[in-house]
Amino acid sequence: MLFRQFVDDDLGCASYLIGDPASGEAFVVDPAYAIEQYLEAADSEGVRIVRVLETHTHADHVSGHGRLALEYDIPVALHPLAEPEFAFDALEDGQLLQAGAVPVRVIHTPGHRPEHCAFVIDERLVLTGDSLFVGDAARPDLAVDAREGAEDLFGSLRQLTELPDSTEVYPGHVAGSLCGAAMSPAHSSTIGAEKDSNASLRFDDVYAFVNSSASVSTPRPPTTASVVALNKGPFVGAPAPVEQLEQIGDATVLDVRPAVAHAAGHVHGAFNVPVSASSFATRAGFILDPGERIVLHASDEDEAERAARGLRSVGFLELAGYVTHVDATEQLRPIELDELERLLDDGSVQVIDVREKSERDEGYIPGSLHIPYRLLRETGTDGLDTTKPVVTICGSGTRASIAASVLAAAGVDARPVLHGGVDDWQGQTVSFRRCGGV
Repeated sequence: MLFRQFVDDDLGCASYLIGDPASGEAFVVDPAYAIEQYLEAADSEGVRIVRVLETHTHADHVSGHGRLALEYDIPVALHPLAEPEFAFDALEDGQLLQAGAVPVRVIHTPGHRPEHCAFVIDERLVLTGDSLFVGDAARPDLAVDAREGAEDLFGSLRQLTELPDSTEVYPGHVAGSLCGAAMSPAHSSTIGAEKDSNASLRFDDVYAFVNSSASVSTPRPPTTASVVALNKGPFVGAPAPVEQLEQIGDATVLDVRPAVAHAAGHVHGAFNVPVSASSFATRAGFILDPGERIVLHASDEDEAERAARGLRSVGFLELAGYVTHVDATEQLRPIELDELERLLDDGSVQVIDVREKSERDEGYIPGSLHIPYRLLRETGTDGLDTTKPVVTICGSGTRASIAASVLAAAGVDARPVLHGGVDDWQGQTVSFRRCGGV
């Protein structure tokens, strides 16, 4: 049996190529928009992709099923509750498919979405999609009411735990995805190991499970609706090449260079989301509006291409282009932690903690405001004292740079802490437990 796992570490998404080298037939499961990786793998393994299987309609990344259908005439199969706007082969619970001589059994596992299915491969491993993760279970709030989704998910997880303990578990997401809160970075597990260690599988009572899993605190990406529409709608074909421009024109500039380079000199009004840092596409999706004209500011063509690939994966398909040599005279003045301590002592700066709520609860700098970086473009200067510099701080520097760039674009004297963060703070911190916390 041919089995290949592909993991997009930036989005925390996993996809799969399964097949039978003897017959030369293979299926691709939950393909990413960048389909070249599957075509190259299939070619090197001597197989031909004959079917696309979707566990569900994805909300966090654009699927490659449209490209495979349009460019290679490969049929797409998913559960009819997805109600897609394209021709598809309907999946049903208990159905048995064949990739050559390799059996693929369908288990309908609603919860994350009503149409969700898992696939048992050769009765040895299971592709769980967005149902059971390593160390966690999927969030139930993206398609239906959270409590309704959680009740369905409880039943689906119980179905999966009825598989033999030795069954290998390969999820649709790993740590880095927003589809769960406590996912492990491990790329696989077993049913037995998850029954022993996964807190989501320890509930015997459906109501206790619903009360726990329906209390979703992970942020919902603003790109969710547009990505779902793309994945449900008519097939999306190959992207247009991203072209180098001489002029920016009337556009939103996304500076994808490292934070230090952005601070040293950037285009007026540019937002900085470094493509070299983690979760680039997700973070850019929180800052950008899918309807705006976007020009990338990159160090070189390769950096621009990597950024374009990431943005397309979350639904920004029509990019205006990129620039490398451009008038970049605006600057930010980064702050070091020891300098920040002195500035706080004399009250000459205002500090914004741009991390998420759960991180801040573990400890924060006394007197700092809390505004997650992803909200700053919407909130602007509301609640800020703009008569003094605003220092942005996070855990390691990347989100602080994003936040500072957004504030600077709004006319604020913003100064990011780029080297280190709250965990490295040597002064006093405050932590607390929220009501209902453990």
